[in-house]
Formats: sequence, C-alpha cells, structure tokens
Amino acid sequence: MVISSATADPQNRLSRGTMLSSIKLPIVIRAEINLVLVVLTALGVFSRLYGIHFPKAVVFDEVYYGQFVSLYMKRVFFIDESGPPLGHMILAFGAYIGGFDGNFIWNRIGAEYSSNVPVWSLRLIPALAGSLSVPLCYILVVELGYSHLTALGATLLFLMENSLIVQSRFMLLESVLIFFLLLAVVSYLRFHNSQSSSPWRLVWLLLTGVTCACAVGVKYMGLFTYLLLLGLAAVHMWQLIGDRALSNSVILVQVLTRFLALVVLPLLLYLGFFYVHLTLLYRSGPHDQMMSSAFQASLEGGLARITQGQPLEMAYGSQVTLRSVSSKPIPCWLHSHKANYPIRYENGRGSSHQQQVTCYPFKDVNNWWIIKDPGRQDLVVSSPPRPVRHGDVVQLLHGMTSRFLNTHDVAAPMSPHAQEVSGYIDFNVSMPAQNLWKVDIANRETEQEVWKTILSEVRLVHVKTSAVLKLSGSALPEWGFRQLEVVGDKIYKGYQPTGVWNVEEHRYGRSQEQKERELELHSPTHIDINRNLTFMAKFLELQWRMLTVKQETSEHKYSSSPLDWITMDTNIAYWLHHTGNAQIHLMGNLVTWSLGNLALMGYLLLFLSYLLRRRRKIEDIPEDTWRQLLLAGVVCAGGWAVNYLPFFMMEKTLFLYHYLPALTFQILLIPVVLEHVHTHVLRCTSHRRALHGAVLAGLSSVYLTFWKFSPLTYGHPELSAEQLDSLRWKDSWDVLFRRH
Repeated sequence: MVISSATADPQNRLSRGTMLSSIKLPIVIRAEINLVLVVLTALGVFSRLYGIHFPKAVVFDEVYYGQFVSLYMKRVFFIDESGPPLGHMILAFGAYIGGFDGNFIWNRIGAEYSSNVPVWSLRLIPALAGSLSVPLCYILVVELGYSHLTALGATLLFLMENSLIVQSRFMLLESVLIFFLLLAVVSYLRFHNSQSSSPWRLVWLLLTGVTCACAVGVKYMGLFTYLLLLGLAAVHMWQLIGDRALSNSVILVQVLTRFLALVVLPLLLYLGFFYVHLTLLYRSGPHDQMMSSAFQASLEGGLARITQGQPLEMAYGSQVTLRSVSSKPIPCWLHSHKANYPIRYENGRGSSHQQQVTCYPFKDVNNWWIIKDPGRQDLVVSSPPRPVRHGDVVQLLHGMTSRFLNTHDVAAPMSPHAQEVSGYIDFNVSMPAQNLWKVDIANRETEQEVWKTILSEVRLVHVKTSAVLKLSGSALPEWGFRQLEVVGDKIYKGYQPTGVWNVEEHRYGRSQEQKERELELHSPTHIDINRNLTFMAKFLELQWRMLTVKQETSEHKYSSSPLDWITMDTNIAYWLHHTGNAQIHLMGNLVTWSLGNLALMGYLLLFLSYLLRRRRKIEDIPEDTWRQLLLAGVVCAGGWAVNYLPFFMMEKTLFLYHYLPALTFQILLIPVVLEHVHTHVLRCTSHRRALHGAVLAGLSSVYLTFWKFSPLTYGHPELSAEQLDSLRWKDSWDVLFRRH
C-alpha cells in the first residue's frame, strides 16, 4: 500500500529527497569564548567565595538582616523602613536553600552561630552577586566603546577593591544592589548599541526594565541609577524622534515600547515584590502595631484572634476600643483611669481637676468605651441593634469608671492652645457637662454610612465647641503616668491622622449593671468571621509606613559623613575575634580610591576644556569620540554623582558602605580617562611610554595594597599588634588590636 502511494506521487518523493540532500552533516556550532573574561570571572568567584563560612559568627549588619531572614522562615510579618522587600527575600532564599529554620537569636555582633545556621548558604547569594559583578564591569566598559585592554584594567581595579570584597562576603545587600545596577547599565547599552533588526534588542530592553526594578526593590538607593538611565533613554529617544528617515508610526512604536519596558514593567515588578512579601508573611509579628487595625486584623494570630468576627456595625450600646490612626510617636488607644488632673500644674496654671483622659500604648481594660444614645439611659444593644451613622450625636461612657468623655474651655495640660479632654465629674462648681460628640466618618462613601468596626476612620467633633478629639503627641508628666496627651483641637483642619480614630475591638454590650459590665469588659471578644484587606490597600499602607516612619538618628560609633568617604577617612570594624587579633574591616584600597578621585577631576577638566573649545568652533577630537566621551561621562561620572551627592541631603545615620555603588562607577572611570588621554591627548611617543610606566606602577601599587590589607579583608592570617599598627595609614582609621 505504501509503495503504491509513493509510486503514484513521484513529485512528493522528489521534494523529500531534495530536502534531505540539503542537510549537510555534521552539524557544527562554533562559539567564541573570551578567555580573558573567563579568567576574570573565575578570579571574581574565588576572591568572593573563598572561605565565606569564616568567621562563623555574626558580622556587623548580619545582626540586622538576620532578624528579617528568621521572620521570613517563620512567615511572620515585619516592616523595614529602610528599604523594599526584594533584598530581604533574596537573603531569605539563601537561608531557605540551606535549610535554615529561623531559630537563632540575632542579638549582638560577634555572637557565634549555632549548628542549625547554614553560614555558607546565608552568605552565598551576596558573594555570587559580587563575583558576577566582575565580568559585568568588563562588558560595560567594552559597551561604552573602549578597548578590551581598558576593560581589563577596569575589571582588575574592581577585582582588587578590598571594600567591595568584604561587602560581598557576608549576608549584606550592597553587592546585590551593585550587581543589579551594573546589569541594568550593561543591558541598556547592549540595547542602545544593537542593530534595529537584531532579535535580541527587545530582550536587552526588557532586561533593563527588570534589573532596574530589582535594583530599586533591593534598596531605594537603586532609584538614583534608575532615574539616570531613564534620563539617558529620554535623550536617546529625543534623538530618534529627530530622525526624518523614520516614519511617525515607527517612532510611536519605539516610544511606546520604551515606556512599557522602562516604566510600566518596573512598576508592575515592584508591586509584585510586595505581593510576594505580603503573601509569605501572613502571620502576626512584632511590628503589627505600626500598622492600622484593618491591616493587623488581616494577619493570622495577634489582633486577628481578637477581632475576627466582631460585629461589623456600631450600635448604641456597643463596647469599643478606639485606636488613633496616627502611629506617631507610637500607636495608642483612647484611655481613662481613676486619677484626676492635678489642681495646679508645675507652671501655676489651673485645671478642671476632672478625671484624666489619655492615649495609652498598651492593651488595657481601661481602653473600653460605651457608645450611648444621649436621649436614652440604656447601655446595652437593643434587638434589633440601632446602628450609629455618620452625623449622629453620641456620648462616650468610660466602661470601668462610668465617666463621660468631655471637653471644655480649659487649657490642656501640655498643649495650652488646645482644650482639655476629661472624664466628667460633677463637682457642683458651675462646670456643666459638655459630653456630646458628633460622629464624622472621614472615609465615608455616603452621607448615611454606618460606623464600622476597623474599616471606618472617624473624627469625633465636640458639639458645643466644634473641637476635634486629637492626639497631641506630647507625653504627660509623672502625675499622668507618662501616657500621651489627648486634647480638643478647635483649629483642626483637613485630614490629620492624629485627629482620626478607628474602632479596633468591638462587642455588643449585654449588661446594664456596672458590676456585670466590668466582668463583661474583662472577657475576650468572640465569633469567627474573616475580614481581609485587598492587596492594593495593604501595599499602599505598607509603602506609606515605610516612607513616613521616622528612623532613629542616634549616633553610631562607625557612622560617618559623605565628606569622609571620598578620601576614605573612615572605616568600619565588622568583626573582631573574641580572644585574638583576627579581625575584618570595611576598608577600601586607598590607591584605587585616590586614582578614582584623580580620574573624576581629570574627566571634568577634559569635558570642560572640550566644551569651551567646541563653543569656539575648535574641534580637537572627532565627533564620534566626543559622543563616546559624553556617554562614558553620563554612565561613570554620572553614576558616581547620583549615587553619592544625594546623601548630603539625607537625615539618617550613614556608613561607609553607602558609598560603594558610587565607588563602583568611579573605578570604571579610571581606565576610560587613561585611554582617552593616551589616544587623544598625548601626541609624543615618550609621553605615552611614561603613561605606560605610570599605569603599570599604579596597578602594582593597587595589587600590593590589596595584598597588604587582605588579612583585614578575609580575617586571616591573624596579625600581631605591631603588624596591625603598621596598617593604620591614617590617624582616623580605627584598627583594633590586643597586645599580648
């Protein structure tokens, strides 16, 4: 049957034969391998991974990042106001592949790791990131249009930079950040240099967007380089728009593609990092109180165990705790207790001597209040419940002392410009009760909206004086038990978190008698109904907290100013052996840092002189060389500037490691300037030979300095006190040693 069919179709048989004959065997794939790049990569891996299990003790900021890694392992929520979550997740992934269970107390630098801590695994990913940054330096310089010899020089300088090696070898994030920054720049340059017909061009553009998002996701510092690349892309796009050879449709597609890849894609990935972060950390943790009640209630355990299933709608007779929406200076709840304001304060001012009302930063039975209808005496919820709506006038009765929440024209104790808030006591001294409050739901959707548990943000407006119940933020003296002051603010305007409250715990009151009611207030809330926030609501709240929570600005022994960095007048002792002189310092290669500063000044002089002479119509170098020099300046000098200068405007504790991204770009500038000077400035052969000698001398000095300080880079071999003292090249360096 088959033979018959083939005979009937000779044309088909002929075509198959032609197709088979066109295939030539053997099939050969030829690949070009840059052996120099392979060797440099191997050296990078060796220099960063060699002995990363040593020391088997907590090194400097490992005490900080280790706490977050442990919380990831236990799926416990936390907030780190210093940066986004991707970096922490990367470190946690290293812990995960090592089988770390999260059980280690990260309480001090130098603490010995227990047997369950996979030290090598915890430090592996930062070390790999530091290793792969070495070949990226080589590729970046080549993509800028400079020679492979120049790229080799840049890579050797980066390879022998002691500070970058130290930062790569521990559970820290700077090496990961630098890796993503370099990869982002390389990807964009590859995209820019590719032919428009190349199928890889779009891949490089997409990779640029991905790595920019990753850089920002590791540390907010990554935003500086991202904005630099966006600016560079905008300039290149502007030049493309001026190309009359391209049609409008082609230009529109190019603009849209760049916008999607460099703006939309990073934004979506940034959201994705938080989505994974919040999905992993679903359990209640130590930072819950920094978040809103609604956020806390969405976590498993903690407040969720208390609040899940509470009645959703407020009713007359509801028993509630009121939490200030503001978390400054700390989260707290509206509170009262059996203590009165002093008759006179220390400055001689008088008070109403009525019961104190404060904001208390702990869960307490004295945080409970009862929402009462001013027209009725009932303190229990009716059947069916009568809901409390926006605009209703209520009284708030303190559950344990039966005093009404009151404010009047008496100066508050710590904020005399505002009104005192008190629990009303009738002293029969012509001071009538002023205890009516209007419910103003700030986030309402309708004018008849019902006041809801957790979800509603409420202002309580005093009916007689129009003052708003507000947390002043001041702490009361000893007579107020150092609790936070609550006032009535008559000049309150707009939305201020300090004047907004939400019901955190809520139950329907069932007891009319005071003794029974006190027992009821001591019992836990109940019912089991889940109430979750959407991801976007949680993301926006978490992002806002990260950006607004004030970081501690206390001085640290090794903190420094940006002016100390460029000349490396400071160092950081990362680890010191508890009995010997073995130690590790974040300390750079002083020769490289000095060469970097000279290269930066040299580039600025070259740029300004060329710019002025071109203004005078004097062109010393070809146009292509000028454009190459400009691009190198934007990437290297610009990369240094955007990663260094912003620190002068930051009000935070700064350390030498903050300078490392800027230093990376500055190192790349050194051979770029040298090649330009060699090729386009020096005309005399003898001058070029002198430059060759200077370059060899410089590289030799870099290597000798790297080798001399390697005991402080790797922590071994242990040096004597005299040897350590000889390494103190600057009086400001803090080199530690024990004299035996």
